[in-house]
Amino acid sequence: MKALAIDLGGSHATCAVVGDHLILASQAVTTDGTRGLKPSLPVLAETLMAMMKRSGVSAADCSGLAFSFCALVDSRTTKILSTNQKYDDARDLDLQGWAKREFGLRLRLENDARMALLGEHYAGAARGYDDVVMITLGTGIGGATMIGGRLLRGKHAQAGCLGGHIPADFEGNACTCGAIGCTEAEASGWALPLIAQKWPGFAQSGLAKEANVNFEALFRLAEEKDSVALAIRNRCLQVWAVGTVGLIHAYDPEVVVFGGGVMKSADIILPFVRSYVEKHAWTPWGKVRVRAAELGNNAGLFGSIPLLAEPV
Repeated sequence: MKALAIDLGGSHATCAVVGDHLILASQAVTTDGTRGLKPSLPVLAETLMAMMKRSGVSAADCSGLAFSFCALVDSRTTKILSTNQKYDDARDLDLQGWAKREFGLRLRLENDARMALLGEHYAGAARGYDDVVMITLGTGIGGATMIGGRLLRGKHAQAGCLGGHIPADFEGNACTCGAIGCTEAEASGWALPLIAQKWPGFAQSGLAKEANVNFEALFRLAEEKDSVALAIRNRCLQVWAVGTVGLIHAYDPEVVVFGGGVMKSADIILPFVRSYVEKHAWTPWGKVRVRAAELGNNAGLFGSIPLLAEPV
């Protein structure tokens, strides 16, 4: 089975031709979520055409086009439900019609975190497990859930994919979703500069000298024993661990898979989360495994194969 795939983020998209357990060709292109999705569609089509040429695959060889989108979608109706301030025009676009016109293919649409979980279940860290929670740590915090080998979607297509909006502090920071103290508002890439600037002693910390206050700088300075960086890092670890226990209690997984750019520091994150889960998760049947994702940025691309194979 072969597929065309688009994995759309807030500032870039990866276009690919995917085969069984293999990325045949891929290329990242720049997009601008503030301008909307429609201006990027010609570039995405042109890039996919180039990837087909590079891989020697035609549209007729493919089962469809899988489109991974960075917000809430309903895969059953191929509708984008909420964009959360990215690609605000996307809700009004007929992506199914666009795929048919450009490639003669059907299109399946899915949330990016769910696509990553499909990919990890198909070819990565969740192989062999049918009850899985995936958490992605990056600019935001994504989540997806699989029960009995099938993605959990729910009546309104929100079930299982709002892991970043599990409450962690009822007196915490305002979140982009409108709630207070979500795990994303307390320990994500977009929230980190705001958290750091309010932290006591920030002006004297090495973080104040960084051009970008991001997780790479935070973990590096924490290892150098910068007291502010260490305190913020430890609080982020606590937030992620608390959120993980909440997801375990909600969805009863065998394994929790962590992905996203912040997992460059997996050697620090995973032992902390594992220890917290072992102490605090109520799982009398045994221990939930906590693992790092294996496919990196390609997880959502690999998810195209199982998504297109799903019965609609």
